[in-house]
Amino acid sequence: FFFFSPTRNTLTREARHHSMSTVLCRLVSSRFPTLSGSYLVRVPAQQSVSSLSSYPPRRFLNESHTLTDTMASDPASSADVHRALDKLRSTLMIPSCAGSQAESSLQSRKVTVVGIGAVGMACATSVLNRGLCSELSLVDIDQDRLTGEMMDLQHGAAFYPLRVNIQASSDYAVTANSNLCIITAGARQREGESRLDLVGRNIQILKSIVPRLIEHSPDTSLLVVSNPVDVLTWAAWKISGLPMNRVFGSGTNLDSSRFRFLLAEKLGVHAQSVHGYIIGEHGDTSVPVWSSLQVGGRHLLPLMKTLGDKKEYASIHTEVVKAAYEVIHLKGYTNWAIGASVGALTASVLQNQCRVHPVTTMVKGMFGIEEEVFLSVPCVLGRVGVSDLIPLDLSAKEREKLLASVKTLAATQASLAEHFQGAKL
Repeated sequence: FFFFSPTRNTLTREARHHSMSTVLCRLVSSRFPTLSGSYLVRVPAQQSVSSLSSYPPRRFLNESHTLTDTMASDPASSADVHRALDKLRSTLMIPSCAGSQAESSLQSRKVTVVGIGAVGMACATSVLNRGLCSELSLVDIDQDRLTGEMMDLQHGAAFYPLRVNIQASSDYAVTANSNLCIITAGARQREGESRLDLVGRNIQILKSIVPRLIEHSPDTSLLVVSNPVDVLTWAAWKISGLPMNRVFGSGTNLDSSRFRFLLAEKLGVHAQSVHGYIIGEHGDTSVPVWSSLQVGGRHLLPLMKTLGDKKEYASIHTEVVKAAYEVIHLKGYTNWAIGASVGALTASVLQNQCRVHPVTTMVKGMFGIEEEVFLSVPCVLGRVGVSDLIPLDLSAKEREKLLASVKTLAATQASLAEHFQGAKL
């Protein structure tokens, strides 16, 4: 059987977890001899091993039936497998995305927001208004503004769903034991400054932030919001030394919302009734996945001829790409929509909702991608971070555009190699 989660580690970590894969292979093969030696067992390192009963059915690589179907035909052996896997997970103390939301909601949850600009404060208010945490810490270099923002948020205590301890400091000790750290800090582009130079400056800022977050919260997950988010998420992972599943970016979650909104407006339906994704780079080379777009359970692509001009629909992606530029031109920055996006991602993590969001994560090995790049694909997001990646059935044209997006990001990363000389992964 095959977990869609890639092995989210480096070769050194992979070697450490090889015995776990071996145990599972032998376990399943001993109970179901017909499967012996025929199928790949891939265990998500550290974070995603759980009993099979907690996972939806996964298809074999070369069969049309599922392991769940096979196990159902032999209940006694199936029970043995379940018990053994539960024991293995508890022995190794490995969390998974499985588990009740009620259980997660009873635990004390702490969120840290680094950077209290317009985006950082929009993220903070979104988290507070959703009642997602019992503690909120704000970090920035401007202590006076930090104190002012903290007081302003504290004065709204009577209107939040939960009682929240709100703290703020330029000392990272205030972030200790955070479940999720949201990074919104970053430099703004100077006049005449190249995008590459801007990325380099922001990586230097991450180098001053990430190690201090990990020092005080070694078990935290990192949600990178600062732009360019794909490259900076890759950089944060390199700097942090955390498993890949615990470092992810806001990615195209907002782009996909813009996409769904524009389509919903055109069709006269609620945006939540439009199911579609923008994947790839959070930027000019993003890819709209028209081939899997659905409205009310119907694929939209075959209906476009009857619903209007196909070119008119195609222009919607152009509007998505230009949306941020237009908002920035009109008001100077974007903040509320990205704040709402981050609130939804935070809810999925802290409440272990296991919702599917297009977020920035490592995609090497998917869609024939050979480069070690971070970009957005639909991911299952829960308390372990990214537990699974959803391999969409892309059209040939969509795959071609995605690979072009990969090349763009890989080239940028290669040019930044000097920032990571001697980095430990």
